[in-house]
Amino acid sequence: MSAFIGKYADELIKTAKYIATPGKGILAADESTGTIGKRLASINVENVETNRRDLRQLLFTSPSALTFLSGVILFEETLYQSTAEGKPFVELLQENGVIPGIKVDKGTIELAGTNGETTTQGFDSLGSRCAQYYKAGARFAKWRAVLKIGASEPSELAIQQNAQGLARYAIICQENGLVPIVEPEILTDGGHDIKKCAAVTETVLAAVYKALNDHKVLLEGTLLKPNMVTPGSDSPKVAAEVIAEYTVAALRRTVPPAVPGIVFLSGGQSEEEATVNLNAMNKLKVLKPWTLSFSFGRALQQSTLKTWGGKPENVEKAQAAFLVRCKANSEATLGKYGGAGAGNDLASESLYEKGYKY
Repeated sequence: MSAFIGKYADELIKTAKYIATPGKGILAADESTGTIGKRLASINVENVETNRRDLRQLLFTSPSALTFLSGVILFEETLYQSTAEGKPFVELLQENGVIPGIKVDKGTIELAGTNGETTTQGFDSLGSRCAQYYKAGARFAKWRAVLKIGASEPSELAIQQNAQGLARYAIICQENGLVPIVEPEILTDGGHDIKKCAAVTETVLAAVYKALNDHKVLLEGTLLKPNMVTPGSDSPKVAAEVIAEYTVAALRRTVPPAVPGIVFLSGGQSEEEATVNLNAMNKLKVLKPWTLSFSFGRALQQSTLKTWGGKPENVEKAQAAFLVRCKANSEATLGKYGGAGAGNDLASESLYEKGYKY
């Protein structure tokens, strides 16, 4: 395979490498208007533009927290928003050494003839949208494919459709200067054990990298955002060390070393669980040719959101909670997390939602 070397190739490689800096990770703040509405409703705050802006401003202006982040994924509205004082969010992030990214998919639709399996939509005008987002300051993108484990799922059709979709999205991003984050999420829903999750994860990732290869995607200018390998939501939990072993083994078998970084999704784990599992992976004494880091949404924001409660007088406390999580996950990317973020009960709250949709 000869990768596509377009006019942005050097920049893509540089951007992907920077995002994968050890000790740093990604804040996923790309919840759609509907999803952020659910988050705000949980603290009895109305889903209007000013409240959505206030939450994101709280995160992006947290003192010291941004030193532990290399990227933030934004929703389209947020990419063009400014602080209450009029400073564009994109500028604010850039000045703090954080690269702005953008969610570009348009959600999932059901694949006819399957047992509720889905594929992701959003190809209409994707190229022109990517070009616009690049002009607005975005330098990477995200597209979420969703697969599930069942008696006969994921089907070969669902695996292939989602792998091809991710590859097509990735090359369109690269043509327009955006580093694609490739996200094939295997949902935790179900009663399967960790071995089943590992087998499915390996099969899906193998198909994804075959498709990326066929589409001539420049792997050095991409990042992978996978699920951790865990038992299903209806199965007994296992130790972080077991999750680490199965997850790293699955990645070593399928992800080429040309990929600079793997940034995990939290997949409904509690804030603390996600951090502890990431830490266990980075402590493993095996060859890991890529950075293992985080791209957390709920697992970085939940205790912050609850602490804030939509009240201006709680902003400082909420920012302190956000700093704790950012620092904890930064340490976990280095295998040096000692549990300092575990004191908060909110951090241990399960964030699982069945059939989770953004």
